[in-house]
Amino acid sequence: MDEKSRCSSVVHPRWLRVCHWVNAAVIVIMTLSGWRIYNASPLFDFRFPGEITIGGWLGGALQWHFAAMWIFAVNGVLYLAMNIITGRFGKKFLPLSLGGLLNDAFNALKGKLAHADLRHYNNVQRAAYLFVIVDCLLLVLSGLVLWKSVQFGLLRDLLGGYEAARYIHFYAMAALVGFVAVHLLMVALVPKTLLAMLRGR
Repeated sequence: MDEKSRCSSVVHPRWLRVCHWVNAAVIVIMTLSGWRIYNASPLFDFRFPGEITIGGWLGGALQWHFAAMWIFAVNGVLYLAMNIITGRFGKKFLPLSLGGLLNDAFNALKGKLAHADLRHYNNVQRAAYLFVIVDCLLLVLSGLVLWKSVQFGLLRDLLGGYEAARYIHFYAMAALVGFVAVHLLMVALVPKTLLAMLRGR
């Protein structure tokens, strides 16, 4: 295979695959430690089973959460920067139209959405990935308020106060967990997407 053919067969460049798997690991750590933190002062009338949390106690969970937080933030900045610098953001995620989104969603529900060329995202994928980018940004911003409420006073006020930031953080976490669940389901239905994320082509 010549160089031109090899490059054209690349689905995910190496930097993207590294960012993806780092993100996958830190999301698991942040979610499970976050559930332990939530249990210390629950917002709702339920708690997460201790067996599916990490940290052992509030202090330990906070250490896990903050350690993963820095990796999550740096990885996210690197991911966005590389997408913009390489032009991948515009090619992969845009344009996005309501008509195209509804059409692709309808075809997906009928099981007729094509996945022949993994280098191109359909409108449902574009919308999902743009949504999760915004959701992760909201997680970081609300997390900053919960971490340093006094230092990020303006941000706290913009989010409606400390308690409002707690709810925003919780709902953003729930949305991310929902995205991951659907993402894993799609991988199970189209296994070659996993191979592409592992091998790049």
